Amino acid sequence: MKKEYVAEPFRIKVVEPIAITTLEQRKIAIEEAGYNTFLLGSKDVYIDLLTDSGTTAMSDNQWSGLMLGDEAYAGSRNFYNLEEAVRNVYGFKYIVPTHQGRGAENILSQITIKKGDYIPGNMYFTTTRLHQELNGATFRDVIIDEAHDPQNNHPFKGNIDISKLSHLIEEVGADHIPYICLAVTVNLAGGQPVSMANMREVKELASRHGIKVMFDATRCVENAYFIKDREDGYHDKNIGEILKEMMSYGDGCTMSGKKDCLVNIGGFLAMNDFDLYQKATQLVVVYEGMPSYGGMAGRDMEAMARGIYESIDYNYIHHRISQVRYLGDKLDQAGVPIVKPIGGHAVFLDAKKFFPHIPQDQFPAQMLAAQLYVESGVRSMERGIISAGRDKDGNNYYPKLELVRLTIPRRVYTYSHMDVVADSIINLFQERDSIKGLEMIYEPPFLRFFTARFKPIV
Repeated sequence: MKKEYVAEPFRIKVVEPIAITTLEQRKIAIEEAGYNTFLLGSKDVYIDLLTDSGTTAMSDNQWSGLMLGDEAYAGSRNFYNLEEAVRNVYGFKYIVPTHQGRGAENILSQITIKKGDYIPGNMYFTTTRLHQELNGATFRDVIIDEAHDPQNNHPFKGNIDISKLSHLIEEVGADHIPYICLAVTVNLAGGQPVSMANMREVKELASRHGIKVMFDATRCVENAYFIKDREDGYHDKNIGEILKEMMSYGDGCTMSGKKDCLVNIGGFLAMNDFDLYQKATQLVVVYEGMPSYGGMAGRDMEAMARGIYESIDYNYIHHRISQVRYLGDKLDQAGVPIVKPIGGHAVFLDAKKFFPHIPQDQFPAQMLAAQLYVESGVRSMERGIISAGRDKDGNNYYPKLELVRLTIPRRVYTYSHMDVVADSIINLFQERDSIKGLEMIYEPPFLRFFTARFKPIV
C-alpha cells in the first residue's frame, strides 16, 4: 500500500538563499573545521540538518507577535501570555522562563539534587546528564532494551523499563532519587516515543515512593502524535487532549522552546509544586534574569506563547512527521541502515552498519557526518561515542548506538530537499568500503562533540 506523505500545510512568502558550493570548497571547509560539522560556517552549508533546535521557520502570526514585545524588566505582559499558554496546553501551574532548555536543566538540577543522588531516565541526553553529574548525581539508564537495537520495530522504544526502575529504587532507596527524568520523545534512541500506558505506570510507581516525575518535554508534541497514531484508545483524540493527559503524569518539565514551541530561542521550567517554584525563582535571578522574563526578551516570550498553540494543530504535526518519514523510507528502500521505526524529529543513520570496517574508537559516525558534508553540502551530526563522552574515571562510554542524526527543521525544507539528502546518502553508501576512520586531535573536558577536532586516519 502506498504511504501517504501529506503536502505542506502552509504557503511560502519569504525565502532565504542558501549556499551552493563545489566539492573542492567543501573539502577545504571540512578540513578547516577539524572534521567536526559543528565547526562549519553556515555560509558553507547547503541543506542544514545539524539540529532542529532554534532552526524553525516562525509563522506570520508569531512574527506579528514580535512587534508586541513588552520589554519591561518586570511583569511583562508577554510573560503572562506565555504563562497562560503553558497552563492551557501543558497544565502546569508555575513557569520560570529561561534562555533555553539547558538553563531549565541547570536550575532543576541545583534545586533538587544532592551529592550521591541518582537520576533514572529513559536514555541520557548530553546537557541534561552533565547538569545532573555536575551537581553530584549519577545518571542511570532505565529505558527498555529494545531502544538499544536499531532494527527493533517496537512502537514505543522510549518506554521506561518498570522492572529496571523498581530495582534501582530498591538498590539506592527512594530518598536518593529526587526525580525521574522522562524524555518524550527520546532523542538519542532515534526520536522514539513513550506510550501513555508507560507514563501512567511510571507515575504510579513514583507516587508510591514519593518520587517526582519531571518530563524533558522538548518534543512532547511529536510524542503526542505517535500516541494518536500508534496507541489504542487515542486515535479519535486531538493532539491537545493527548498532550494534556501526558503532562498530567508529571510533576513538571524542562522545555527547550527551540523545538516543539516553534521559536528560535527560549525555554522554561514548569512545575506544580509551589515550594519548588519559589526555589527556582531564587536561582533564575542569579543565572538568567527576573522570574518574569528569565533569559528571554518580551517579544520572544510572545512568539513562544503563540507557537505553543500552533504546535498542537494536527495539520502541522502530521506534515512534520510525514516529512521525516519520507526521508527515512527513501533511505530504507535503498538498503541504507537506519534506526527503526522512524522517529519524530530526525532520521538516524546506523553508522556501525554503514561502516562495519571502522572500529567505534575511530569514530565511524563522526566520519560519516563529515563525508556526507563533502559529498553534498548536507550538514548532519554525530550521536555516538563522541556525544556519549567519558565516565568519572576518564574512560570512554561505548554506547550500543553509533548514529548520525539527520535532523529536520520545522517548516523550513521541502520534499525536494529531502530527495537531495537521500540521493547523497545513497551515493555515499555505495562508496562506503573505501572510507577510513578518524583520530581525535583536540578534546575539550565537557560536551566534546561541540568543539572536538579530528583528522583522517591514513
